[in-house]
Amino acid sequence: MAWKLKEPQKATAIEAASDELITTVSNIILDVEKRGDAAVRDYSIKFDGVDRKSYRLSDSEIQTAIDSLTDQERHDIEFASAQVAGFARLQKESMHEIEVETLLGVVLGHKHVPIENVGCYVPGGKYPMLASAHMSVLTAKVASCDRVITCAPPFKGEAARLIVATQALNGADEIYMFGGVQGVAAMALGTEMIKPTDMIVGPGNAFVAEAKRQLFGRVGIDLFAGPTETLIVVDETVDAEICATDLLGQAEHSYNSPCVMVTNSEKLGRETLTEIDRLLEVLPSAAIARESWRDYGEIIICDSHEEMKGVADFIASEHVQLMTSKDDYFMENMKNFGAFFVGPRTNVAYGDKVIGTNYTLPTNKAARYTGGLWVGKFLKTCTYQRVLTDEASARVGSYASRLCLMEGFPGHAEQANVRMRRFGGKNVPYAQPAPVSEDVWYDQMVGLFAGRARLSGLVEIVQRLNWQRTVIWGDDRCAFPIRFTRCAGMLQAQNWTGRVRLAV
Repeated sequence: MAWKLKEPQKATAIEAASDELITTVSNIILDVEKRGDAAVRDYSIKFDGVDRKSYRLSDSEIQTAIDSLTDQERHDIEFASAQVAGFARLQKESMHEIEVETLLGVVLGHKHVPIENVGCYVPGGKYPMLASAHMSVLTAKVASCDRVITCAPPFKGEAARLIVATQALNGADEIYMFGGVQGVAAMALGTEMIKPTDMIVGPGNAFVAEAKRQLFGRVGIDLFAGPTETLIVVDETVDAEICATDLLGQAEHSYNSPCVMVTNSEKLGRETLTEIDRLLEVLPSAAIARESWRDYGEIIICDSHEEMKGVADFIASEHVQLMTSKDDYFMENMKNFGAFFVGPRTNVAYGDKVIGTNYTLPTNKAARYTGGLWVGKFLKTCTYQRVLTDEASARVGSYASRLCLMEGFPGHAEQANVRMRRFGGKNVPYAQPAPVSEDVWYDQMVGLFAGRARLSGLVEIVQRLNWQRTVIWGDDRCAFPIRFTRCAGMLQAQNWTGRVRLAV
């Protein structure tokens, strides 16, 4: 049975927004909506200490930031950018649009439509989080969003040159130097200076997260992000130095970053505790990491890999590092995780900064129901339908008429009935159910074979029924209508792709 070698001093890092924070955020949003640029300027002076006529960076300011990069800085930024863009493109290519004739004369499909206007929040008041510009701006650009704008708070009173340069190199269309609630509200709602966006993405502090929560619905968002989390699932195939380093590497994010170790080795757990104490004496960010580890750090000892899996699924962490002799077992069986980092050769920092997967991931147990930010978040999957023949319209209309009236919608039923009269030659009384089709067997076959079916099974069933009928045969991805006809000892199958003859 699992037990805790090291317990957190605080029960959870999931902090509900206080009434005061909620009210403060709401008031700022309302003020920006009412006063626009003037409100943004007032809050930028108050919170960031920056007073400008325009908070949109000029082309010359952006170019100055790019020119300030050393050759190595630019090379490193562009390398990371290439990894993120490359993986995002592969993900986009995996999203197939479809169009299929599911019934004779009925075509269904879906297409992926990029969101037009995206606002990317890039945190930078405490650390210049240039990686966030890769994960948001670049991914939206790969998705082919028409307009991608960004805002980031100033860093030490000035435009954060590394963030600005990265935003620009990744293709941001507009770059603004403000942050906080006023930045999120300005991008979401628009001001005299800023055209509103349709979606807001990017991490931030509690105020930014609450602003996104309150604006959700008026605009789309990527996800609700809380304090960053890490979980290492380990056994004695790794050592305490690796474990301690990976825990503290994430603990330095903030005073409330949960860092959890799950292992089946009490020995490794105790060695990791000792190693953490040693590293905290030399780590430059130890002040933050020590507080985070003290208050939210855990080491959980389990009896087996199977129990470790159950504990890890319950935690549902943002980052899950797997360093065990059974990594594939965890990959195949775990259900709740933001992202996997598999094996001792990789780690969360690789994912956060350079390797190519997106680092905007679900926290606060949200991994139970969502993944993280990816190119698909910037694409709307929209369906469409076409009915190509009168017969198909009448056939579908017969069902639609009766189903609408089952739900008590005569107006809906008339949408079907008028087409039954016009395209099917059926004199259906107004707001009354359409008669049952005479070709009921066809519709039963459609239901039976709309999924995957063995052609041999179809042949057998068609033989028992009638040679001149149309049925549905499908493969793994879509359904195909096929007309079978008995002809000179052969069963002929025909669809729009051609004709196939089968001996029977």
